[in-house]
Formats: sequence, structure tokens, C-alpha cells
Amino acid sequence: MNILILGSGGREHAFAWKLAQSPLCDTLFVAPGNAGTAQVATNLPISYNDFPAVAKAIRDKEINLLIVGPEEPLVKGIVDFLREQPDLAGLGIVGPDAQGAQLEGSKDFSKQFMLRHGIPTATSQTFTVDTLQEGLDYLEKHALPVVIKADGLAAGKGVIIAETVAEAQAAMHDMLDGQKFGAAGSKVVVEQFLRGIELSVFVLTDGVNYKILPEAKDYKRIGEEDTGPNTGGMGAVSPVVFASKAFLQKVEDKVVKPTLAGLQKEGIHYQGFIFVGLMKVNGEPYVIEYNARMGDPETEVVLPRIQSDFAELMQATAKGELDQLTVLVSPQTAVTTMLVSGGYPGDYVTGKIISDLERLEDVTAFHAGTLEKNGHVLTNGGRVLAITAQANSLENAVRKSQEAARIVQFDGKQYRKDIGLDLIRYSD
Repeated sequence: MNILILGSGGREHAFAWKLAQSPLCDTLFVAPGNAGTAQVATNLPISYNDFPAVAKAIRDKEINLLIVGPEEPLVKGIVDFLREQPDLAGLGIVGPDAQGAQLEGSKDFSKQFMLRHGIPTATSQTFTVDTLQEGLDYLEKHALPVVIKADGLAAGKGVIIAETVAEAQAAMHDMLDGQKFGAAGSKVVVEQFLRGIELSVFVLTDGVNYKILPEAKDYKRIGEEDTGPNTGGMGAVSPVVFASKAFLQKVEDKVVKPTLAGLQKEGIHYQGFIFVGLMKVNGEPYVIEYNARMGDPETEVVLPRIQSDFAELMQATAKGELDQLTVLVSPQTAVTTMLVSGGYPGDYVTGKIISDLERLEDVTAFHAGTLEKNGHVLTNGGRVLAITAQANSLENAVRKSQEAARIVQFDGKQYRKDIGLDLIRYSD
């Protein structure tokens, strides 16, 4: 197969790294890619939101299989656009259409979907600028802390956990009246705060059949012991020590099966990944959010543990043949530590030379925000590299990932030194 991956982050480098290992993969392209994907594939200088340019590349490179990495082109309808091209009828696509991508594209849609299909989630109410006063009044009586979410895509910045009524009201005002997130904040979801421990479960579905991939836990905040502002993710661990077989069976029975049945009932043909963000509360799973794609940096710990041929899995997803395959998973633990630019998640400078990558041993450096220029690998984003280690214990995987994180150098490098330590200490 000739395969094209859309995206430029660590998730897409992990996809490319895994697909390049398959004998089914003839040629591999990534658009636009980064310095890491260039090591295992051919980068194409195309924006993944430029749908006509993507379609042209598919024709020019005789692509058989397309894998859409990020959420934005999915929500904007790239799958619908490509399906409307008569000459691309034979193209296999891993990624939902715009209707299916609403699971991530609209928090209100996903909450209503969960309610319709009896999927456990936090109680919530949705407000618009027309019902702003009603929303402010509602917050006066709401238990604290309270979660305020912009309805649409806000690059991971649209969720605020407010500790006071004033903070919650200000957040609602900023989103609805101040248009802080533009159209993404035209609706605001006010949600009950759940106390528990968070994890992510990943489902691969061909529209009818499904496979549950290894679970993971990521670390969102910039500072150690989960302090400071939220980021796109500072690290991840898989498997998750508190996700017992019994708990994961509850997730499958109470969340995964009703979600897929609900999509089918509503006539949504969903082919691709469903990321289920969960909170374990008193031993029970509650859905915090859906994403219509794999998580990042969770992909960088999930894919290394998958022993099956990933190209074969992707092909079966696109063809509706997932029931014919088995997903083999390594019992090893994977830990990734994200190296980020100084100042991230606020303002940061790019173009810093990255050195000592060649000194890394027995780990994989997935490139998240990098660029190759004049023989140097440069920083080209807030999140720069995800350093993934695998080992026969969580302690050893943490140690290997952290040691490698210390070796790689670039000006302003930051990383969390406590990724996975809470799970080493964890007791139910």
C-alpha cells in the first residue's frame, strides 16, 4: 500500500514509525510532517486543512490508505470532501466524517449523545450568549469546583476548572460575551466536577466491529504534582496500574458498547479511533470527553506496545474487516516524557538547535515540534520531543525515559521529572 498520514506532531511520527515496520507499506508520506517523520517517510509540504491539495497528493502519489491524525480536518469535514470525489472511491480512510467527529467537535453534542444512550457522565447544562444571565444565575447555586467548557475546538485551552463562583462566572462571560475562543465558545457547557483518577481508553472501529487498544494515563499540567496551567500533555504511561481487568470490562460494557451502538442507531458510520477520556470514581467509569482521534502524547506509549501489524489494522479498519484480526499487546510498560520549549504553554521561541539525539540508546524519540534545516534539527513548537522507553516494570520505564530526557539538549528545555511516579506510589 501507499499510505498518507495527515499531521505534524508526535502522534503522527508514532504512526509513521509503526507503519514503516510493516511489509504491507510500500511508500509512506506525511503531510506536512516534521524532522522525525522525515526519517521514516517522505514529508509533503501540504497543510492538512487544504482539502484540494490533500486530494491532489492522493491522486499524484497513488495513495491507497489515508490516516487522519489531528481533529481539526476531521471536524471540518475532510472525509466528507474526499468521499465526494468520484475518482477517489477506492481510497481507504481511517477517520470519521464530520458528523462522527462532532463527538469531539461539540461538547454539547457529545453530552447530549451520552444522555441519549445512557453512557455514564457528569451532569451538565449548556448555555449560549442569549441565555448568559440564566447561566450566571445557575452558577450561583452550583457545587464547587465547577467545570466550564467551550463547546467547540479550542486547542486544548477551552476547559476551566473554577474554584469559586466568581471565577466560573468570569470564564463563562469571557467565552460567551467576550468571544475568547471565537465560534468555539458560542456555547458553553457547565459540568459537575468529578473526583477520581483520570485515564484514557482507545477504541478502533470499522463502523461495526471494534478493538480496544491499550489504555493510558497522560499528564496535562506543566508543573510537577499537576500544578500550573494545562498543556497539550507533558507525558504518558501505559498500561495503567489502577485499570484492572474488572474495571476495563466495565468500561467496555458501560461505555464502549453503548457508544458504538449509539453511533449506529443515529446512522453515523464511524471508521477510525475513538479516544474516551474517563474518570474512575469509586470504581466506576464516567466519560469526561470523547476525541475523534488518538491522543498525543498517549499514542507515543500505546503504539509501542502494539505488537500486531499496524498497517494491517488500519487497512482492516478502512475495509470493515476488523473482526478478522487480533490485536497483540506487549506486557511491557511504556513511559513517555515530553520535552517542551521554554515558556510553554505560554509564549515561547522556536528555532533552537537540538543536540545529542544520537546519544540516545534503547528509547524512541518521537518528534512533536521539530524542523530539519541546514543539517540541524530545530525546535518548531511548544512540545518538541516525546522520549518513550519500554521496560519490564513501571519503575524501569520511568528511569529510562527520564535519563534520556536529561541527555537531549536545546536552549530553554523543560520537562516534568515526575511522570509515572504517582502510579508507582498508587494504591486503591
